[in-house]
Amino acid sequence: MIEIKSICVYCGTGEQVKDSYKNAAIDLGAELAKENIKLVYGGGGVGLMGLVSTSSKKNGGYVTGIIPEHIQEKERKNHDVDELHVVDSMHTRKRMMIDKSDAFAVLPGGFGTLDESFELLTWKYLKLHDKPIALINIDGYWNKLIELIDHMIKEGFTPSWQRDMFIVVDNIEDVIKELKNSNKSKIKTDLNRL
Repeated sequence: MIEIKSICVYCGTGEQVKDSYKNAAIDLGAELAKENIKLVYGGGGVGLMGLVSTSSKKNGGYVTGIIPEHIQEKERKNHDVDELHVVDSMHTRKRMMIDKSDAFAVLPGGFGTLDESFELLTWKYLKLHDKPIALINIDGYWNKLIELIDHMIKEGFTPSWQRDMFIVVDNIEDVIKELKNSNKSKIKTDLNRL
């Protein structure tokens, strides 16, 4: 079993989304606090991002927000966190999120969530980290993405073992347990190569 002290949550900032997605963010924030696991996230106060951080704080959790200065107005920088890092770029944000996290959970989201998640997967493929990653598939949100990845494998653009770089979890209650139980390949990693 992997020891996890911090989990980075990637998720959307859209606010006109289904209640099941909102509830998942709230429940995940509460679960992290209950398990005494630090939340690392994008630092905003809108959408699922705001809900997961508010829920974690409300339930006694420790929250680290990381937000680029050029989008702090758009994503409404959240001051109700334990650590807030305003950084110079998206690249710096993504690097800090990986550095400060032991595992990753991906809630429903849009382009930004996909960008961060695919960079995370790419870095894992390149052996820059070997931390567990979970797609949280609320109401089948990530089904089409999983189908696309399977299609990429079938068409020969992605080796089949890359499908094992992440797990798919359907329920918030199972996220932390599944991340802790996911296999680490113990590959040698070197983030300093970036």
